[in-house]
Amino acid sequence: MSAVLATPPTPQVAASAPLRSPAQPPRTRRKILRRLPAIAGVNGLLLVGCAYMILPLLWLVFAATKDATGLYSGDVFVFGGAFLANMEQLFTQDGGIFVRWLVNSILYAGIGAVVGGFIALMAGYAFDKFEFRGKGTWYGAVLVGVLIPNTATVIPLYLLAASVGLTNTIWAVVIPTLCNPFSVYLARVFSAGYIPDETLEAARVDGAGTVRTFLRIGLPMLTPGFVTIALFQFVGIWNNFMLPLIMLQNRDLFPSSVGIALWQSQVQQNPEFSTLVIAGSFISILPLVIAFVMLQRFWRSGLSAGSVK
Repeated sequence: MSAVLATPPTPQVAASAPLRSPAQPPRTRRKILRRLPAIAGVNGLLLVGCAYMILPLLWLVFAATKDATGLYSGDVFVFGGAFLANMEQLFTQDGGIFVRWLVNSILYAGIGAVVGGFIALMAGYAFDKFEFRGKGTWYGAVLVGVLIPNTATVIPLYLLAASVGLTNTIWAVVIPTLCNPFSVYLARVFSAGYIPDETLEAARVDGAGTVRTFLRIGLPMLTPGFVTIALFQFVGIWNNFMLPLIMLQNRDLFPSSVGIALWQSQVQQNPEFSTLVIAGSFISILPLVIAFVMLQRFWRSGLSAGSVK
């Protein structure tokens, strides 16, 4: 007769109480309250900065639709009905001289942006990847050039151009724009952030020369940086006023900035020129907006060069 062992009863597990999220400690709440003034101050400064940049553009858009009477009377941010008349007057004034000024600005800024940007790219690449005698001294001179304002170099540039007979020519405006110390500095930053030294070493092992390595490997990798530098060059040359004002005497060679200033000087004698100034300023910002919109995917990636390692 076999014995049957009794199975011990299974112990009942008591149901655990539902978990409750701990209440936010008073210390964290006080810390958040202490940070509120700083957050409000930072966001307030950002709003003031945005208003400082956007409100003048908005005023220009509304002012371009008004005649001379509505420009100095009535509400500021209200559209007028003279936009087409202002545009017609702008492009027909003095035989359409504004179109020539606009083409001159595009020519000066385009050559300076493309050629000057490429020269700066090569210089920054050389400062970053090559070792040569006096490298630190030459790069220090570039950094000193960044600190010197462009207006301080206008008179020396005019004397140099006058000594070789280049004043009152397009070369007097184009040649100084081909060398920009700030662009060289940016190019070195982009070269250090985009081109690994191992890639160039592999190209040298495969037998590629210095020029071929730069054109086939370095230049494609530096495309976002080149577009960013070219945009900065384009904007700086487009807005340049003192250099063409000093260098040029022929009105047909003026860029739009100097031409609009010429019209502005006649507003006191003829108030009708005020609409020409406003309409010309409105048209002058359109190429900059178009350039930034079309090339934004390049310069946005270019501005983040070297931010992530």
